[in-house]
Amino acid sequence: MSNIKLFESKQVRTHWDAKDEKWYFAIADVIFVLTDSPNPQVYWRVMKKRLKDEGNESVTNCNALKMVAADGKMRMTDVADTEQLLRIIQSIPSPKAEPFKQWLAKVGYERMQEIADPEQSLDRARENWQKLGRSEKWIQQRMTGRETRNKLTDYWKESGIEKKDEFAFLTNIIHQEWTGLTVKKHKDLKELKSQNLRDHMSEAELIFTALAELSTRQIAESEEATGLQENADASKKGGSVAKNARKELESQTGKSVVTGENFLPPAQKMKIIKSGGEE
Repeated sequence: MSNIKLFESKQVRTHWDAKDEKWYFAIADVIFVLTDSPNPQVYWRVMKKRLKDEGNESVTNCNALKMVAADGKMRMTDVADTEQLLRIIQSIPSPKAEPFKQWLAKVGYERMQEIADPEQSLDRARENWQKLGRSEKWIQQRMTGRETRNKLTDYWKESGIEKKDEFAFLTNIIHQEWTGLTVKKHKDLKELKSQNLRDHMSEAELIFTALAELSTRQIAESEEATGLQENADASKKGGSVAKNARKELESQTGKSVVTGENFLPPAQKMKIIKSGGEE
């Protein structure tokens, strides 16, 4: 949830720049929050041109970053830091402007707290999941799985894995081995677009994901795996441990562990159905 913040249950994509110690916010998401515009990108394009014509430097200096779009792909997205965003908000007539400004200040303050005390980020993740209606049992399993995941990625970093696509490659090996589906196919099964797959897993899926990643790390450690290929071999073995456990459970219960169920809001589910599976 670190790249998604919630304002009145609406998602705002964010990026924390550790070098500059700044938050960047997707401008279109903020416009949607403030205006409920059916097409915030168009709203922003028109507004951007008007402000540029007026010589507003806060707009001309806005950056673009790759963020997950509605179709699940990484796309260049106009972003603004807090100072720029406050200037943009001044040009948007909205009764939500003041509450949103207060929310921005709260996000900045909380980030400073998390840097000083990283455990607070876990508390806020728990709070977000509670707001989204997750059970305490589910939240506990999600957080346990996150800790297991962090230990695995720490091992990968120490063993020479550096690039994002290498992390994604290894993750996909583990996932495909234990589920029989790639990460993308699993997201398709759950009718997800830009949402985080793990945030829409069942309790059983979370448990088996954690088992696969725990097994991968312990196998990699015992084999002293280094580099991409050796870690890929360990990932396949770790995923296989969870696959065998999954098959045994399914044979005993007659139920599939891997499921198409999700936690999408009812309105969003209806939108997907009406449009034939596409937003």
